[in-house]
Amino acid sequence: MTIVLSGLALGAVYALVAIGYNIVFISSSTFNFAQAQLMMVGTFVAYTGLVTWDLPVIVVALLAAAVVAVIAGIEDLTAVWPVKDRHTQLVTTLGVATLLGGACQLIWGNQPLSVPFLSYNDPVDFLGGRTYPVELALIAAAVLLVAVLTWLSKRTMLGQALIGISEDTEAATLRGISVRKLALGAFVFSGALAGVLGLLVGPKTFAVATLGTALAIKGFVALAIGGFGSLPGCLIGGFVVGLAESLTALHWGAQYSSLMVFAVLLVLLLARPTGLFGRTAERVV
Repeated sequence: MTIVLSGLALGAVYALVAIGYNIVFISSSTFNFAQAQLMMVGTFVAYTGLVTWDLPVIVVALLAAAVVAVIAGIEDLTAVWPVKDRHTQLVTTLGVATLLGGACQLIWGNQPLSVPFLSYNDPVDFLGGRTYPVELALIAAAVLLVAVLTWLSKRTMLGQALIGISEDTEAATLRGISVRKLALGAFVFSGALAGVLGLLVGPKTFAVATLGTALAIKGFVALAIGGFGSLPGCLIGGFVVGLAESLTALHWGAQYSSLMVFAVLLVLLLARPTGLFGRTAERVV
């Protein structure tokens, strides 16, 4: 059970990255390659606030949300909005991801920095296994976030407007929905969310300049397994990736973990090209 809990916690990290991908994708059909790097910045801000400046957790959470939200907003205004072509946006957001990785390396260096989790992080017994409180918090955060965002998307006007934009941007515009403002708002919200989640992800992964690249790849795999546009799919996809990594490392060695993850992705996409919860879009020719 210990290895299962560890795999679920790792999968929750990937799921949180995939959720950020999906928030932006649903609102603007843009795949933000820099989403994982935004979360990486959140872990560094968490380290600086908690360790260097010794600030209260709530202040650090607000600070991380504000800093990363501003960065995400600038990214949208400079690397996404001026570029109308979706394929070119992949290149520009990848450029932002590279820029953020380099900036973090210059500011905080190459060494992994330990981000503390509240004031208590000794192992605890849970469902017959041993785990850390931060791992339980990650799993709970991923499940709760998917539940809240799913409820908001179905029960609020804002959520309905975002779904309308994802299905038909032109029709949404004709109905009076401000597509541009909602797209910018989604970018800023995904950035603020990534900043706050840095306080949970940092204690699990450390704050390190290579974190963004590692999370980006596995977060994308989680999104592809679950299906683009599906929030529950992000959660399931993340858990599948995390469990595949942990169980493979236990039975065959850590060197085969990534190989098994991509093998699972290949098999699932061969069976369901749109992912477990993805939908096939119909187009009139």
